[in-house]
Amino acid sequence: MFRYYLKLGALSIRKNPILSALMVAAIATGIGACMTIINIDYVMSGNPIPHRSDVLYHVQLDSWDPYEAYRDPDQPPDQTTYIDSTALLEAAKARRQVVSYRSGRVIEPQGEDQLPMQVSSRSTSADFFAMFDTPFLYGGGWDKASDDRREYVVVLSKAINEQLFGGENSVGRDIIMNGDPYRVSGVLDDWEPIPRYYDVSNGAFDEIEEVFFPFSVSIALELSSSGNTSCWKMPEEGGQQAFLNSECIWMQVWVELHGESEVREYQAFLDAYAESQKELGRFPRPLNNRLKNVMEWMEDQEVVEEDVQVLLGLAVLFLIVCLLNTIGLLLAKIMRRSGDISLRRALGASRRAVFSQYIVEAGLIGLAGGVFGIALTWLGLQGIKILYGELEFVGRIVGMDWIIILAAIGLAIVSALGAALYPTWRACGIHPASQLKTL
Repeated sequence: MFRYYLKLGALSIRKNPILSALMVAAIATGIGACMTIINIDYVMSGNPIPHRSDVLYHVQLDSWDPYEAYRDPDQPPDQTTYIDSTALLEAAKARRQVVSYRSGRVIEPQGEDQLPMQVSSRSTSADFFAMFDTPFLYGGGWDKASDDRREYVVVLSKAINEQLFGGENSVGRDIIMNGDPYRVSGVLDDWEPIPRYYDVSNGAFDEIEEVFFPFSVSIALELSSSGNTSCWKMPEEGGQQAFLNSECIWMQVWVELHGESEVREYQAFLDAYAESQKELGRFPRPLNNRLKNVMEWMEDQEVVEEDVQVLLGLAVLFLIVCLLNTIGLLLAKIMRRSGDISLRRALGASRRAVFSQYIVEAGLIGLAGGVFGIALTWLGLQGIKILYGELEFVGRIVGMDWIIILAAIGLAIVSALGAALYPTWRACGIHPASQLKTL
């Protein structure tokens, strides 16, 4: 029977092409507007590392101003000081621990016809690559011994390896950064976490850094941070060492913890560490140290802007308006066919058969609306890309994947079926006798 209803639905759509086209257009427009914003929200709020997000924890230590919270309501700082970062790293109380900060370097190509290039870099510790499960095209990261010995090693992104070595395996070769030779230990494969969860304080949707090298080397070279730095009291005079000893926050600390017991133990360790610092005259605020896993951290940092949520609400309302128009069009179409419906009922068709026929027809209209809605969604995303193309991260959040495409079609069909319920119910309520006498 389903094939028969499909045939009847297709014939009905062909018999009323203008009215059917208006319904398809109404659904497609609503789906296009709604799915454009849903796609952006989906990309921005997605889980960037789903297989490990529940074991990776961002560390917050409240070493801030005793008279004013870092961020209301009573939020501890988003980053940590050098003193605290290195203390947590050396304590090694978690399965893995990573400290890092963003910096900038200048690579001096060895070819005479190439000019020096400014690159984004991340100074980090050895566990970074294993903890965040970064894929490697060649080689791998460095080990803790390299950190301790302050070895000049570097991991390159795939893009910068392409520029410097034409995409070849460069492991074991040297590059010159700021006059110093660094040995390439690994080359990352394609890796673009969205959001860039490991450092949302310095651009949640920025691209990953082009080079990664040991945190211990950058400190020895007195490399300053190119990311956000906040201080609740200014460092004393004394140059770089005074800055390192200050209460300025500019580093990110992540730890890997499995299970609630490990989380509780590490939280207790953080509180004990804070108490020990209080005895030294630091940490003047009440204990307020926190551990947040990846998704909790994304939510805390409001990675998805409130404006996107407002736009999403407006898009849903627009879809509802389009569906109300579809209900009106379906009702007009069905009422125009009341004679046909009465004749079918008089010949023995049940209300269930009539209901099934028009529900299947609505599903066909919804399917067509979904297909055209996908096209409108793509146009909407391209329009956003054109309007905001000067913002580098926009191009990374306007893509479409199969989940969004299937969601658009599914939403269109469900919306069309929902819109068809009232008109179809009205069709089932038509009394054959009232219409047959007019035929």
